Amino acid sequence: MRETMKADQVSHSKMKVTEIGEFLRKPPAGFSVVALSSGYRVYSDPEETLVLIDDFHSCRGNIVFQKSLGRKVKVNNLWEYTSFRKSLLSRRIYLLMSACEEHFPVSNRKAASETRCNLNQMLKQYVVSIDGNDPFIKWQMEKGLDWTISSVAGESYRVDIDLTEALESWTDLVKVEPVWRDASFTLKYYSDALFDFPHWFGFSKRTFKLRLT
Repeated sequence: MRETMKADQVSHSKMKVTEIGEFLRKPPAGFSVVALSSGYRVYSDPEETLVLIDDFHSCRGNIVFQKSLGRKVKVNNLWEYTSFRKSLLSRRIYLLMSACEEHFPVSNRKAASETRCNLNQMLKQYVVSIDGNDPFIKWQMEKGLDWTISSVAGESYRVDIDLTEALESWTDLVKVEPVWRDASFTLKYYSDALFDFPHWFGFSKRTFKLRLT
């Protein structure tokens, strides 16, 4: 890395990045944290926030986000999809990501980001939030979701929403150059179609990227 991270929390007009320890000490509006002997339990208001964080273990113990949908969200019908889409486009979305030390040439960063960091490589874990109601973020997600559904209408599909480019815009603000792990979340739609060949053969996987500018 060119420079170590100097702040536990950095804000962008469309994104906030908060080190997990700082998040637990000073939870943002809509969150409360209870310290337990085994770790922490984090509560959130589902009417104001959309939490997509899996339970995980850290040096602080087990950290559980109550009412979190997890990083991979499964929906089984149009009503569930519509409800999740509405939340995506109207609430602040929270994810957990890891910043890892750069051990690869810049040209090979994509491969590095897909490799799980070991404890020596991992620098810090961050809670990253994006404003799903921001006009530019909202436009990108609407466009990406519409493109995904129209391309595989009536069939099962999987779409990954990738925040790597958005995080690279954030690191430009603090002059750091980490490799980010888990910089995406996934929506999986399962239809009851009898002959779902595109899904069976892996042709219904889609990815779109979110940007800040």
